[in-house]
Amino acid sequence: MNNYLNNLNEAQLKATLQTDGPMIVIAGAGSGKTRVLTYKIAYLMTKGVDPFNILALTFTNKAAREMKERIAMIVGDEAKNLWMGTFHSVFARILRIEAEKIGYTSNFTIYDTEDSQKLVSSIIKELNLDKEIYKYKSIFSRISSLKNSLITPKAYRQNNDLIESDKIAKRINFIDVYVEYISRCFKAGAMDFDDLLLKTNELLSKFPEVLAKYQNLFRYILVDEYQDTNHSQYLIIKALSDKFQNICVVGDDAQSIYSFRGANIKNILNFQRDYDDVNIFRLEQNYRSTKNIVNAANSLIDKNENKLDKVVWTENEMGSKINVTRLLTDGEEGRFVASSIFETKMKNQYKNKDFVILYRTNAQSRAFEDSLRKKNIPYRVYGGLSFYQRKEIKDILAYLRLIVNNSDEEAFKRIINFPPRGIGQTSIDKLIVESKQSKTTIYDVAKNIDKYNGNISAKIRSKISDFVLLVEKTKLMLTESDAFEITEEVIRSSGIYKLYKDEETIESISRMQNIEELLNGVKDFVDFQSQNTQLKPTIEEFLQDVALVTDFDQNTEGQDKVSLMTIHLAKGLEFPCVYVVGLEENLFPSAMNINSRDELEEERRLFYVALTRAEKEVNLSYVNTRYRWGKLIDSEPSRFIDEIDEKYINILTPISSKQSNLSFNNINRSFNKKNIRYKKPKPNIPSNYVKLNKSNIKTNLFDNNLIVGNIVSHIRFGKGEVLKLEGKGNDIKAEINFEKGGLKKLLLRFAKLKIIS
Repeated sequence: MNNYLNNLNEAQLKATLQTDGPMIVIAGAGSGKTRVLTYKIAYLMTKGVDPFNILALTFTNKAAREMKERIAMIVGDEAKNLWMGTFHSVFARILRIEAEKIGYTSNFTIYDTEDSQKLVSSIIKELNLDKEIYKYKSIFSRISSLKNSLITPKAYRQNNDLIESDKIAKRINFIDVYVEYISRCFKAGAMDFDDLLLKTNELLSKFPEVLAKYQNLFRYILVDEYQDTNHSQYLIIKALSDKFQNICVVGDDAQSIYSFRGANIKNILNFQRDYDDVNIFRLEQNYRSTKNIVNAANSLIDKNENKLDKVVWTENEMGSKINVTRLLTDGEEGRFVASSIFETKMKNQYKNKDFVILYRTNAQSRAFEDSLRKKNIPYRVYGGLSFYQRKEIKDILAYLRLIVNNSDEEAFKRIINFPPRGIGQTSIDKLIVESKQSKTTIYDVAKNIDKYNGNISAKIRSKISDFVLLVEKTKLMLTESDAFEITEEVIRSSGIYKLYKDEETIESISRMQNIEELLNGVKDFVDFQSQNTQLKPTIEEFLQDVALVTDFDQNTEGQDKVSLMTIHLAKGLEFPCVYVVGLEENLFPSAMNINSRDELEEERRLFYVALTRAEKEVNLSYVNTRYRWGKLIDSEPSRFIDEIDEKYINILTPISSKQSNLSFNNINRSFNKKNIRYKKPKPNIPSNYVKLNKSNIKTNLFDNNLIVGNIVSHIRFGKGEVLKLEGKGNDIKAEINFEKGGLKKLLLRFAKLKIIS
């Protein structure tokens, strides 16, 4: 037996040595599935199988490269001859070889998403269709979905349900766009990403000789992450493996989390029905996590009904229990997690890169970025840019910058035609030329456009004037309104939010969530500044605060950093310490994914993935109230917390909620698990928010009995008289004239007041 096989445990070895016939390797989290797949390919080659006869499909090019490198260490340069790569890369290779059979040349172009969307946009314009109804991103998204379901224009015309749905959406000409898009791609000798799957299916189904050729070539087929395959991929694999049936699929149904991309968990659940005499191997020993984490994850995923049988276990140490922490607000959650990371790092000599913060949506990163930055903890946001570097956020910030400083040329150029106003680049260039000749700002030229003698039509002049009017109207708010009110007005009046709302795509929903989170961040800034500093919460102060984010990011390149990412992106990764945040109903599980058992079970699998990323420690957190469009809304703890067996968790709540200096070491007051079942929680008011002295205090502020005329005391502003009360419930504000601080308007739930008389 080769020495490399000595690195396998008994279950891994059995799966590796089985070479012929259909087989499924059900691999639990952290069980070493990549090692099995790698060694299995190497073992086939050492037994005389030609690498040209082995097809190995992965889901990332990085995974393919790493596996090839490991195989090469065992078998040498012959590993280069393997057919190994992602579905799209391997099928593109086949399509280039067989291109002439489907009317293409071997040097066809592959369009990326932006190329495809631009083409769809051009077609919509050429067909004189209403751009408000036929939004190019929505139309392209629909075309992509149809292609992945193998629905061609011909099949579309035979599907009454699809036709009726487009009639209801007033898109009766959708099929015209679809047909023209396919025609234009073909004429341009181009395929998009979806065509690489669609055309491969077409090639194998229409040309039996081609199918036979590749069936004979690929005598051994191995597929990684089989639970993430879609219908089109499934059909290709089934067709290619049908002759020899030497197919090995590896995956974990408990980590199937990509249905929104078209992945079908039934592919792995029903594998045994597709082939006769399937060999089943289970990799159940977890090498990554502590016993407590493994057992907790098992107790959670056991609640799913649609699953393959396996019991994951580990010989690792027991480890600490999973901490569950309840916070008051999402801003407080950010500050708590940052403090926890800081103190845990110091206590255990961890590095920043040993920590990850996992959330359900990208928009949630804002509170954690702000808090980590203020504690000088380097971080990196994965899956896109840092929150304040995302396009929709930078667009809104550009509006704010131009309102504050009309001389900001870059802000002007960024937003003069966004959202689209029909002001083309040629007109913008003319404004730039005039500003240079007149030695004035571009904004001044635009503001006085009617005095400008340049060759700009009356129609464009009118549009420029409308833009200037929008800026000038918002400028009037600078002296009277706070940062939140101004930002809210910009989001409304600019049309940015409406633009994304009308698109109705997955991308636009994410952008809307980010815009909402920006507004939440501004509200958090205003409240914090009003109650904890002497600084006025102006838009200028907010922009200065945000500018520090960019400076910090630039100055921390090359350092080890805390990772921030959505749980979807964390799949396949591992960290010593994991923070799973925002565990609230309608956030996690998502309100958009609890309409059926299948959707809910995928959300539960997503939480399972989050838990099993951890090696040593898991910290879960949820909040009582979360900002939604600048207003505090009551939240309910996620049902998933309650689904973990209580013997594996330690439910905590902080004694101190001092916003500027939360201490992880102060979190030591346990309470019964019954308190967190997913019913509407009572506000958790920490003891030091309002610590009453019964000898001289007549009433509790949080009983809503504060009255005009009460004398109160504030830790920073001193004594003051209550002059006015306004609002209801959680939004009650008090206008107070303080001896030191002067006139202040405070939100009572954050006020930290003592009633004196």
